[in-house]
Amino acid sequence: MAETIIIRVQSPEGVKRITATKREMVATFLKKVAKEFGFRNNGFSVYINRNRTGEITAAQNKSLNLLKIKHGDMLFLYPSSPAGSSSETMDTSVSQSLRPVGAPQVVEDEIDQYLIKQDGKIYRSRDQQLCRHGPLGKCVHCVPLEPFDEDYLNHLEPPVKHMSFHAYIRKLTGGADKGKFVALENISCKIKSGCEGHPPWPEGICTKCQPSAITLNRQKYRHVDNIMFENHTIADRFLDFWRKTGNQHLGYLYGRYTEHKDIPLGIRAEVAAIYEPPQIGTQNSLEILEDPKAEVVDEIAAKLGLRKVGWIFTDLVSEDTRKGTVRYSRNKDTYYLSAEECITAGNFQNQHPNICRLSPDGHFGSKFVTVVATGGPDNQVHFEGYQVSNQCMALVRDECLLPCRDAPELGYTKESSSEQYVPDVFYKDIDKFGNEITQLARPLPVEYLIIDITTTFPKDPVYTFPISQSPFPIENRDVLGETQDFHSLATYLSQNTSSIFLDIISDFHLLLFLVTNEVMPLQDSISLLLEAVRTKNEDLAQTWKKSEQWATIEQLCSTVGVPLSGLQEYGAVGGSAHAAAAAMWGCQHCTFMNQPGTDHCEMCSLPRT
Repeated sequence: MAETIIIRVQSPEGVKRITATKREMVATFLKKVAKEFGFRNNGFSVYINRNRTGEITAAQNKSLNLLKIKHGDMLFLYPSSPAGSSSETMDTSVSQSLRPVGAPQVVEDEIDQYLIKQDGKIYRSRDQQLCRHGPLGKCVHCVPLEPFDEDYLNHLEPPVKHMSFHAYIRKLTGGADKGKFVALENISCKIKSGCEGHPPWPEGICTKCQPSAITLNRQKYRHVDNIMFENHTIADRFLDFWRKTGNQHLGYLYGRYTEHKDIPLGIRAEVAAIYEPPQIGTQNSLEILEDPKAEVVDEIAAKLGLRKVGWIFTDLVSEDTRKGTVRYSRNKDTYYLSAEECITAGNFQNQHPNICRLSPDGHFGSKFVTVVATGGPDNQVHFEGYQVSNQCMALVRDECLLPCRDAPELGYTKESSSEQYVPDVFYKDIDKFGNEITQLARPLPVEYLIIDITTTFPKDPVYTFPISQSPFPIENRDVLGETQDFHSLATYLSQNTSSIFLDIISDFHLLLFLVTNEVMPLQDSISLLLEAVRTKNEDLAQTWKKSEQWATIEQLCSTVGVPLSGLQEYGAVGGSAHAAAAAMWGCQHCTFMNQPGTDHCEMCSLPRT
């Protein structure tokens, strides 16, 4: 009897006590565990540690004593997934089964799938002054904290005002019912259709179809916790447009979502490139034009392992050109985002919803971020990151929010009309006597809609696309005289004499030009090159370099008047390029390829030179 021990085994179903002996073999002990928890086969794994290290298997052929398992120890059981793998944690196995009734089967983003599987708890070491227990014990001073612990987040440096979205989910699903009734409902400001008890609006409305009034609250969580540009060059090239013209500029951020380890279960948006769409910019305004290449850009970015993660725009006014300073205009005394910018951000976020398994709609919120390049307190250019709240997204989606003409820091919720019913929108404020009062959101301070996000640059720069001293021109900068054509391509190739072809061709804007140019578009034949750039595989790049498409590109470059000395190392081996030269000639003015035997260009009618 002296050798009898009791071992606790924790599982998603709770904790059970298994009676064993010190000399009992592991295989015998695991059979007891299976019988106790009702497993008919080996559909579970048992670990010594909560973080799934130190797995106990029957193949070890050892006794519990040799594994140093003592009386009162806690072991951790994780059921295997239906596919037979034991990669799902207890929280995952529970939450996956708690999908709301009627919710669609959705595939979440990779970063979400990764964070679901993480423990997420904040582990603390034993406090030498406050902890009065042994090295294996735990107390209130060293027990692991939940990822949504507000006191811990407030004491970080700098303090974190918003918990991560996955920490928020853990908070919802961490109660006694394990989130059995949790469903992330999207706000709707529209009248529910199908109500037959009365005439349609504006003749009638009832409590069943009428949308609920909205009280704006500052959102406690955020879908993205950090924005990081891979290197300074990405941002500097974007700012060059303002430096050269003085006009404001806009771009779309392409990158990927990764784990942000500074915040429990945090998400970071890493920016690898900025695409600049067609637009009209002045010193005080921006107008986005229709982009016929938008779908192609997204497709090419996807093949490069990237996606559209946000948008960036400038709001810069030069203060002293000799010192290079800019005006500090966005602060607590003015505004951080104007109402019009909040509406634009909400529109973008609605276009890029966050896929979520806990929502009956299959989506909830958005990971799409907003970055403003503006003057900081030191009168230098700063990059400030934001999102708008889910409440703002709903107001924008249902066309209930308008900007104020004379006050950019104020929005205005519409009033109901015969065409549209708008629910009442309120916000809470403090009056001059210190009392909390409820105000109708006409007008509305947009600070209730904004979530700020830290924007950073890494100490060690990362380069998805290698940086060249003479980079390829950025698209849609014709107003600067920077055009994307075969003359600029030939100039770029002649100035980059690296022996590594992959480094030369790995330019986001160059790849877009190869796909979207009107003379020789390569959309159907560039997949191999994009795979080479994505995987950084020089052999694949060399294979694509030997293709007929690249030989034709080289020939087009050789006809625009750029010296061929820098292009010789890229020349195709064999007679394909020479045969093309003998058959056709390119116009030096418009680069159009003309048939042999003609003296004037068929496109621009200028003589052959």
